[in-house]
Amino acid sequence: MGHEPENTLLSIKKAISLGVDAVEIDVYNVENNLVVIHDRSLSRTTNGTGYIEKCSFAYLRSLDAGKGEKIPTLPEVLETVNRQVIVNIELKGSNTASLVVSLIQKYIEQGWSYQDFVVSSFNHYELNRIKIADSKIKIGALIYGLPWNYLKTARQLQADIVISSLDFVNAKLVASVHQQNLSVWVYTVNNPNDISQMRALQVDGIFTNYPERAVSIKPK
Repeated sequence: MGHEPENTLLSIKKAISLGVDAVEIDVYNVENNLVVIHDRSLSRTTNGTGYIEKCSFAYLRSLDAGKGEKIPTLPEVLETVNRQVIVNIELKGSNTASLVVSLIQKYIEQGWSYQDFVVSSFNHYELNRIKIADSKIKIGALIYGLPWNYLKTARQLQADIVISSLDFVNAKLVASVHQQNLSVWVYTVNNPNDISQMRALQVDGIFTNYPERAVSIKPK
């Protein structure tokens, strides 16, 4: 998030206030708690040191993630969002899938919808576990570069969305994904010209650190 410390409740509230359709956060499993942070190590985004999965949950919660914000948990994010926008949960690290499925199902039981969630990851093993556990959960297959078999991979995962880097998105990719009745999401699109180009290519979603730039040219 370009305005507030990333992956904090403050940044999520800011994004919602700017009129986004969805927010994307990253989760790790730490002592069976889903903590929300992007990097494997703490030094870039917090005042702590070390690797996420080697730290205690208590230590992580004691840190400052910027502007006095704590590293949030996924339940705290969901309570903050409160169905105002879609929550895209990117799985980081290992052993995240089962905890995420259980939490999503808990919120479904409380009146949320499957349409309120997307689960994505570069870790396709974890994504596969999501679909095996609950086929109704939408998943997005994050892809490195542009592998020749990306569509085959997406089909095997029963993915709903192909998520690609801006560097590899062109009209041919968008058309081929749409022909499979899948959506195309693109990361990370901050330049207004790139945002306009992605709209012209009719991609279905973009990830940006500056939501107001995308919202300002979003179709009415």
